[in-house]
Amino acid sequence: MKTKALDLIGGGQVTIDDKGYLLDPSDWSKEVALTMAAADGVRLTDDHWQVMKIFRDYYEQFEIEPPMRALVKRTREALGEEKGTSRFLYRLFPDGPGTQGCRYAGLPRPLSCV
Repeated sequence: MKTKALDLIGGGQVTIDDKGYLLDPSDWSKEVALTMAAADGVRLTDDHWQVMKIFRDYYEQFEIEPPMRALVKRTREALGEEKGTSRFLYRLFPDGPGTQGCRYAGLPRPLSCV
């Protein structure tokens, strides 16, 4: 696996793999998420931050990224019926909630994407 440095918007660097995932999840910060999103042309909104919190909480509890069904269920529980859909999650993370959302949230690459 190749690694490279990600230059953060406010200065500093973190190490990422060749797919853009943090090598050390403890390096994650809001600045990391903002830098990754900016590189993808995405402007993070409150909805993004709320869903990334769901990702991070799930990972903290189960030590694995949330599968899509669990993510939809938890999003529905936390944010309501209107936002608790896969359609809503794909609008936030058009490259895939599992892949793009995990990357922005500082989580490892999903097992299904290895």
